[in-house]
Amino acid sequence: MPSEKILEQKKQLVVELAERLNSVCAGVLVDYKGINVADDTQLRRELREANVDYSVLKNSLLKRALELTTLQELDGVLTGTTALAVSRDDHVAAARILGKFADKHKNFTLKSGFLDGKVISIDMLNRLAKLPSREILLATVCNVFNAPISAFARAIQAIVDKSAAAPVTEEAVPTEEVILAEGTPAVIAEAATAEAAAPAKKAAPAEEAAPVEEAAPAEETAPEA
Repeated sequence: MPSEKILEQKKQLVVELAERLNSVCAGVLVDYKGINVADDTQLRRELREANVDYSVLKNSLLKRALELTTLQELDGVLTGTTALAVSRDDHVAAARILGKFADKHKNFTLKSGFLDGKVISIDMLNRLAKLPSREILLATVCNVFNAPISAFARAIQAIVDKSAAAPVTEEAVPTEEVILAEGTPAVIAEAATAEAAAPAKKAAPAEEAAPVEEAAPAEETAPEA
C-alpha cells in the first residue's frame, strides 16, 4: 500500500487539478496515442505560444479532480491515453490548434471539451476547431462595424455643415414634429447608408467672375463764358 505521504501528495495533486479546471474558460481532452516525440514537441510549442497549458494526465487522477468540479460528464471519455489542454482567456485556441493537429495525425483524436464550466458535445468541439484565431475574429468584427460608423459620421457632419450654412429665419426653425421625424434612428440610418453608398463627388470649380470694368472718367464741364 502507498505510504501516507504519497497519498497526501496525490490528494494535493487532485485539489490543484480541480482548481485549474475551475479557473479556466475552456479545455479539451485528447487521446494522444501514436504521436512521436518530434510532433509532440511541435504541438506543445504551438500551444504554449497561444497561452494554452497542455499536460498528460492519469485517468484516475483526472477522474477524482472532476468530482470537485461541474465537469463530471467528462468521466465517460477517460479511457486510453489522456492529455488536457486548457486556456484561461481564449475559448477557441485549444480546440483550433488540437483540431488542426488531429486532422494531420490519424491516431490523435479529440475526446471532449468544455466551455465556462459546462461540457460541450463533440460536434460543438469540432465546430470550435474550425473557427479562425481570436485576432482574426476581432479584426473581422472591427472591419464590419467600421464602415457603417464612418458613413454615419459623414452623414451627421453633412447635416451639421448644411445647418451652419443656412441662415436662421423664423420660417426655417423646424417644428417639434419635424425634429422628431427627421431625427428618428431609421432616417439617420438611411442617410448614413446613402452617404456610404454614394461615390465621393468632387466639388465643381467655382466659375470665375467676369472682370469688373473700370468706370469711365466723368467728362469735365466746360467753363461758362
